[in-house]
Formats: sequence, structure tokens, C-alpha cells
Amino acid sequence: MPIGILLVTPLKQIERGLTPEFRVHHLPAPPERAMFLAQTGPQIRGIVTYTGSGVQVDAALLAALPHVEIVAVMGAGYETVDMTATRARGIIVTNAGASNAVDVAEHAFGLIIDLARGITAGDRYVRAGTWRAKGRMPLTHRIAGRKLGIVGLGNIGLELAARATAFGMTVMYHNRKPRPALAYAYLPTVVELARQVDFLVVATPGGPATQHLIDRDVIDALGADGVLINVGRGSVVDEAALVTALNERRLGGAGLDVFQNEPLVPEALLPLPNVILQPHLAGATYEGVAAAMSLVVDNLRAYFAGEPPLTPVD
Repeated sequence: MPIGILLVTPLKQIERGLTPEFRVHHLPAPPERAMFLAQTGPQIRGIVTYTGSGVQVDAALLAALPHVEIVAVMGAGYETVDMTATRARGIIVTNAGASNAVDVAEHAFGLIIDLARGITAGDRYVRAGTWRAKGRMPLTHRIAGRKLGIVGLGNIGLELAARATAFGMTVMYHNRKPRPALAYAYLPTVVELARQVDFLVVATPGGPATQHLIDRDVIDALGADGVLINVGRGSVVDEAALVTALNERRLGGAGLDVFQNEPLVPEALLPLPNVILQPHLAGATYEGVAAAMSLVVDNLRAYFAGEPPLTPVD
């Protein structure tokens, strides 16, 4: 009998990749979910999910799937998976590894350039007729020679650091552990890192361990000329503290691709000219999504062929 795989939401490319070897099941909406799990749950040995699905792979769901051996996450973040429950059961969790790291790094660096050089601000200036009415915009700052701090020097952080170096920036970072083989300066706390840099980029996963890691103390350390970029998870930043700091001009600007309660964005951010808002699309390229989907299939194939999965989560 083909191995049963549960897709928590329709993902056609993954389904096509799995269909020749696996039997793919779709998780129904809550009214039919309990009956489906009671009847089909024991046949499921693998789960495919992603953060944007809105489905928590929690202890309750896993309890209804007694034979699950692996959870493959289509994305770098895996905060919707109950890691305590999976570890207790010996269930392997994989993620998308570096499949969209280039895409997210490109987007993050685009936000840095935009906020430093006033690109979208200049576009608004022209469209509103302000150039004609008031003349030239104020001067901006060059990027070369400025300092970039990266919170989370993983796959995305490394790609971002490479691009910043190419632009003549000095790169510093904070990580769970220092990476002494790298040439970038390590700071032991996020506050110390923020105090040293002009731009602070959040590229760390979400979850309880990083909840509000970027708080008022970090924002104040970054200061009135500093810029915060978040391409990690909305939960990492204390959104209320960020909004207050921007409105009180204790922070120079922000580029935000993620939010605490997506797709809801704090109304207070909308009119601010020094804030760029994005609809969680840093990793959303054709190339990055295709690579992440292929990696899900490859992880499942490898595991059920008796080989180590390609990108297990530590």
C-alpha cells in the first residue's frame, strides 16, 4: 500500500511530485476534520505543512495521527509545528533549508537601499507633484561605509551579509552561538548589536525562543537615526514598542515584510513616510517557491527510502 502523506493545505506542485510514490490526503476543514482523522489518521505517515497554512501541527493533531514519522515544512520557519510534541514522539521535522535564502536576502537588501536612498519616498514625491511645487527632496545617505547588524546569521543572514559586503558595508551579527570561522564581528546581545549599527535586520525564526526579542531596549539602542528591517517573523518584534518609537521619532525608519497578526497591519504605521510595508513576500519568487516545494518532496523520498532527510531541523 502506498505511504500516506497529509497535506494540510492544497499544494499542487508538491502533490504532483508525491503522487507517483505516495498516497496524498488533504486535511478537511474543521466540520469534517474529526471524522477524517478518525478514519484516515492511522494511514498517515508524513505531513506536509507551511507557516502560512493557518494550521497548527500541534499535539492534538499529532495525537490523531499515531503513525506519523516525519513533518516536512515548506519554508524556513517551523513555528507552527509543536517541536516538543514531535521530539517526544521521535518525529523528524524538516524545513526548506536555504531554498529561498537568496530571495529573502535580496528583498531585505532592497528595503535597506530603499530606506537609505528614499526610492519609494521619491516616487511618492514626484507623483504628488511635490517636486514641481517645492523643488528637490532632502539629501539621503549612501550605503557604502555604513554598518549592518544581522539578527540570525543562518542561510538568509549569510546571503544578506555577502550582499552588504559587496556594497561596502561593515557587517556585524548576533546569533544563538558565535560563528568564529566567519569574518563578521559577533555581538553577544541584540542590544549591543543595535547600539553599534545603522541598520538592524531581523532574519531569525519565530516561536517562543524569539518572542519580542526586538523590544524597546533594542529599538532605543538602534536610535533615532537607525533603521529596523524585519524579514523574519512578526512575533520577533514588539510591534507596539516599534509603533510608539516610530511615532515618537526615537527610530529613524523601518522596513517590514512580516507582522504579528497577518494580514492585519497596525493602522498607525500606514501614514508614516519612513516606513515601508510589504505583504510577507520576501521569499515569494517563482524560483524560491519551486525550490522549497521540490525540497519537501526530496526530503520525504529520502526518508521513506531509508536515507537521512536532506534538511532536518536541529
